[in-house]
Amino acid sequence: MSEPEPPSTFDPTLVLLKVEEAARRLGIGRTTLYALISSGEIESVPVGRLRRVPVDALHEYVARLRQTNARLAA
Repeated sequence: MSEPEPPSTFDPTLVLLKVEEAARRLGIGRTTLYALISSGEIESVPVGRLRRVPVDALHEYVARLRQTNARLAA
């Protein structure tokens, strides 16, 4: 299980997250998140030479997982 972000680095007002921050919030590894970005399952945006993940893209991804799980359970 992943460690929670230290209070000093967690900022709920952020709109875009570093890949590492987004992976930590989902409780997955950085490589796994890059794979999800590459497959189009999680949206990301370029900011100059950097890659950032919109916070709402994480919520949308989790919502899709929940919908899929609910359909399979029904």
